[in-house]
Amino acid sequence: MKAEASGIILHLNEETLHLDIKAGAADWKWADGFCPAVITEKETIPFSRWQEIGHEKFVSGVGKGIRSSYRMLDGEEESYSFETSVWVEEMEEDWCAGSGKGGKLYGRVHFEWIPICEEGLAVKEVRWPGCMEFEEPSSQWQTVVNEGQGLLIPNNWKIQAGTPAFNGRFLTAGSYMPWYGQIKNGAGYIAIASTPWNGGVWLEHPAGGPYTHIGTWWEPSLGKMDYRRCMEYVFADNCDYNELCKIYRNYVKDKGLFVTLAEKMIRVPAIKKLVGCSIMHCGIKTNVNPESDFYDKTDPEKNNHVTSFTVREMQMGNLRKMGVKKLFLHLDGWADPGYDNKHPDYRNACKEAGGWEGMKDLVNTVHRCGFLFGIHDQYRDYYLDADTFDEEYAVRLTDGTIPKHKRWAGGPQTYLCGTQAPYYVKRNFQDLFRHGIKLDGAYLDVFTCNEGDECDNPRHRMTRRECYEYRKQCFDWLLARGIMTSSEEVSDWSMQSLIFCHYAPYSFMLKSPGTSREGIPVPLFNLVYHDCVLEPWMMDKTEGMEDFMGYALLNAGMPYLLRDGAYENMDGSFTDSSGMWIEEMISRCKVVQELHEKVAFCEMMRHELLDEDGMKQRTVFSDGTCVTVDLGTGEYEIK
Repeated sequence: MKAEASGIILHLNEETLHLDIKAGAADWKWADGFCPAVITEKETIPFSRWQEIGHEKFVSGVGKGIRSSYRMLDGEEESYSFETSVWVEEMEEDWCAGSGKGGKLYGRVHFEWIPICEEGLAVKEVRWPGCMEFEEPSSQWQTVVNEGQGLLIPNNWKIQAGTPAFNGRFLTAGSYMPWYGQIKNGAGYIAIASTPWNGGVWLEHPAGGPYTHIGTWWEPSLGKMDYRRCMEYVFADNCDYNELCKIYRNYVKDKGLFVTLAEKMIRVPAIKKLVGCSIMHCGIKTNVNPESDFYDKTDPEKNNHVTSFTVREMQMGNLRKMGVKKLFLHLDGWADPGYDNKHPDYRNACKEAGGWEGMKDLVNTVHRCGFLFGIHDQYRDYYLDADTFDEEYAVRLTDGTIPKHKRWAGGPQTYLCGTQAPYYVKRNFQDLFRHGIKLDGAYLDVFTCNEGDECDNPRHRMTRRECYEYRKQCFDWLLARGIMTSSEEVSDWSMQSLIFCHYAPYSFMLKSPGTSREGIPVPLFNLVYHDCVLEPWMMDKTEGMEDFMGYALLNAGMPYLLRDGAYENMDGSFTDSSGMWIEEMISRCKVVQELHEKVAFCEMMRHELLDEDGMKQRTVFSDGTCVTVDLGTGEYEIK
C-alpha cells in the first residue's frame, strides 16, 4: 500500500508490517531484523499476532497517509487493540538558516501509535516505528545520538555502543534532546519525539560495525499507554549532523521551547554578570550516614568533616589577590545536616561552620570581591530521616509500593512527589531571605539530569509530563526573585527557565580516564541551544590524555577553576585529574573566560570534524568567531 505527498513516497508492506520511505533520491527502509512489538513482563508480542489487521489510505486537510488497526490478539474478541497512523504533512519545509549547504528538506512524516482498548495486557514497552536498514561499513554512514552533549557513531566505529544513560530515556542525561538521526553519504533524517515524556531511544552498534540500528521505545504512563505516541521524521539531502541540529532548532522555536539568554536577561539582568565567570565548586559539611552505600567503614573519619565558612572566605580573598576577577561560587553542604542529607528539610546554616552569621559573612565577602554566590539544593531525594518526612508525600508506584534506596550520603531515602517541590522551594528559600543570604544563583539538583517521576497516589497523582512542569515552577519562582537557576545538566524541557547548569559534558567525560569511546563527541546540544544556556566545562589536564580545555574552547563555555566533587570517582570527579598549580589553572581559565564573554549570546553555527577520528575540530559562531582545536596536542586557535 502506498501514499505520496510533498516529495515523500510511503510504502507499507502488509505482510511484514514494515515501511519503506523514498525521500528524493534516497531510499529508507526498516531493517529486515526489526519486529514491531508490544512487550510485557512475560513475553514479546509481535504486531503480527493480532488476527484482525486492517490498512487504509486516508487524506485529510493537511496530509496523506496510511492508517492501520490491530484487533483480536490471538483471536480473542475482547482484547488489547491499537492503531498506527503514518502520514505525510503537506507543507513547504524551510531549509535551516545558516547551514550554507544548499540542501533540500522533504516532507514531514508523522508516526503515531494510538491505544484503543487497553484490556487484557499489562504493557511494559512498545517498539515502533522501526529502525532503518543501515548496514554499510563506512565512516560516511553516521548515527547521531543525543546522549550527553552529543555523540556521532560512524558505521565502522571500532568500539561497541553500550546502552545510553537512563536507558536512553528522552529528557535525561541519556538524551538531552528527544531526537536522533542518521546520515548516509549526505542524505539524512532526523526523528523527533513530539511526545517525549514516556519514551526513549534504543541503540545497537557492534564493535567495528558494519551496522548501527537506532529506534524508539515507548512505556506506559501510570500503568497504561493512555495517549497517542508521536514521532516526526524530517528527511533531507546534502546534509550532515549540523543540518539535523538546525532543523531541530527551528522545531523548538516553533514549539515555544526556545528562549535565548538575551531574552532571559530581560527577566534576570544578573545574567550579564555571570557571563565570563569561572566556577568554583566546593562544600562545607560532609556527613555520611552509616547506612549509606558511600559510608567508608575502613576509614570512618572520611565520612564526616567540616570546612568553616571563614576558610571559604579566605579562599575568596586569596583568589581575588591572585588576579581572579569573575567567579561564581557554588557551595555544597552549607546546612546543618550536611551534603545530601535530610532533604527537603535543609534549612539552617551549618552551626559547626559558623551558622547563619558565618554564612552571611561569606556571602558578603564573595560580593565584595566582585564574585557571585549560589547554593546547592535538592527537591527530589526525600530522606527518611528528614524532619517532616511523611510517606504520604512520597512517589507511589502503580503497584502501591514506594521506591527506596540508600545510595547517597544521607542514607535511606525515597523520592518526593514533584507536586510538593514548589511548596518546599518557597518555604526553604524564604528562610534564606529572612537570614539576609543574598543569592545570585541556586542549583536544584538532578532536575535536568534524571527522569521526571510519576506518582499514583490519588491525592497528588502526577504524570511524568506534569512532573517536568512542577520542576519548571520551581525554576520560575526563583527567576521571579532575580535568582539565576541551575541544575545538574541540561534538558530540552527546561530551556525556557534554566540559566546555567553544573555541566553539559560529553558522555565519555563522566567515565574513568582512558575508557574506550563509543563514538566521536560532537556538540549537538550546543548547535541547538548555545545562545540559550550557560554551560560550565571541566578543565582537567590528565597526563597522557587530551586536555579538556580544548572542549571548553570548542563549546565556548565557562571554565571550572576549582571543582571539588562531592563523591570521588563519580560524575567526572576523578582523583588527581588536574595535575596543575592554581596559577596555571587561573591562566588557562582566563583564555576560556575571554572567549565566553565574546560569544556567550551567539549561536553556534557550525561544528566541523577536521580528521576522521575527531581529534581535530572546529566551531564557528554567529559573530564570525572561529575556534580550532587539536585535542591530541592541546593546540588551539581563536580568530
